Amino acid sequence: MRTAYAVQDVRAAEQSLLAALPEGALMQRAAAGLARVCVLMLGKVYGSRVLLLVGSGDNGGDALFAGVRLAERGARVDAVLLGDRAHEAGLAALRRAGGRVIADVPSPLLVDLVVDGIVGIGGKGALRDKAADVVAGLGGESMVVAVDLPSGVDADTGEVAVEAVRADVTVTFGALKPGLLVDPGAGHAGAVELIDIGLGPHLPDEPVVEVLQAADVHALLPGAGAGRESDKYRRGVVGVSAGSEHYTGAAVLCVGGAVRGGAGMVRYVGEEAPTGLVRRRWPEVVVGEGRVQAWTVGSGGGEGAADRLATALKDNVPVLVDADALAAFADRPRQGATALLTPHAGELARLLGVDRDAVEARRLEHARRAAVELDAVVLLKGSTTVLATPDGRVRVNPTGTSALATAGTGDVLAGLCGALLAGGLDPLDAGSVGAWLHGLAGRLATDGGAPISAYDVLDALPAAFRALGN
Repeated sequence: MRTAYAVQDVRAAEQSLLAALPEGALMQRAAAGLARVCVLMLGKVYGSRVLLLVGSGDNGGDALFAGVRLAERGARVDAVLLGDRAHEAGLAALRRAGGRVIADVPSPLLVDLVVDGIVGIGGKGALRDKAADVVAGLGGESMVVAVDLPSGVDADTGEVAVEAVRADVTVTFGALKPGLLVDPGAGHAGAVELIDIGLGPHLPDEPVVEVLQAADVHALLPGAGAGRESDKYRRGVVGVSAGSEHYTGAAVLCVGGAVRGGAGMVRYVGEEAPTGLVRRRWPEVVVGEGRVQAWTVGSGGGEGAADRLATALKDNVPVLVDADALAAFADRPRQGATALLTPHAGELARLLGVDRDAVEARRLEHARRAAVELDAVVLLKGSTTVLATPDGRVRVNPTGTSALATAGTGDVLAGLCGALLAGGLDPLDAGSVGAWLHGLAGRLATDGGAPISAYDVLDALPAAFRALGN
């Protein structure tokens, strides 16, 4: 599992480590790691052209000392100072190595690599005028590497200022930061390279954000290691109450997600038109009420979604709430049901009474707020899938793809997560595992670059499970 930590925790860990190291040693560790990544990006260092964008903080010093190492290997290194001061020792070392300080970014920008050392993890809000102008002018053929965090991205939240660096690679030190994992910040970070500088023993036991890896997902799968005595009831019975006369496809896709998600048995409850389609596409599904171990409610549910949710909640089993049932869940009296909500940004905005743009800009903040206010685990779908619990735990899914932004994929996810709930996973684990597999299925379905449909994702789910060794 990968973990990310709040800026205040990283700063505290740095101070603890600094007390045990000679002066400047920590910066040299960071600069060495940064320079290694720059070398890999450049391929041929000798004769290459490197531009350092240097701010007043320590990450400006990291950029300068990395520039020293590149200059010593034959790169032409220029630095533009964008703060009210610069790291004096780093600046002197760069000049000794043959680097230059220039007044402005050259135009046109004919360099091989730009090193963004303007603002570090302590930066908040918009960049200063000159720095903002420089960042706005970046682009073209030059590769960009960000030092610890792209300038203009909030390290704790992933919020992005009006102008922010878009890096090809971000080299971050000691620990991941939440803003590198959550959009819109994650979209500016590019590939993230974590450099170990010795912070591990000084970081708190509880991270701010968790990211499951393949081994974590494999270990959490229901029935991983089940014996020969396993049967359909041990694998979990999930009830699916989805679809309507107007949204018949939602029923077929949601049931399909549950079937392909490993449920031992799927019970479907719905109107006549979607029921007929479900029977034809999924003959193994049982139609009608009966005992279940979890419910999935709401996908394409139309006007009857509130009544279906009320019926499901009476069973006092875990329930996944999607689409049209979300508003009804928010309005209900608190009943203690274990729930996983799966809104997209627009739905979450309506639940919280805010603008959709605000949710998109501050996904972490709004997912956390919704989990507390609604007393449920919230899986916020979108460019970054964020899961938040009422007690403050957060997970971010690493497998998502923009190809999943097509009608019906959310219905597949709802059925899949419902099957995992019925298999015994708690809502956080069910949502995390479901999002991971769903994202991987989306990636597998897009192999070759062709546009995909929700059915393609559904059909790729078995391959996603097989990729985990099951």
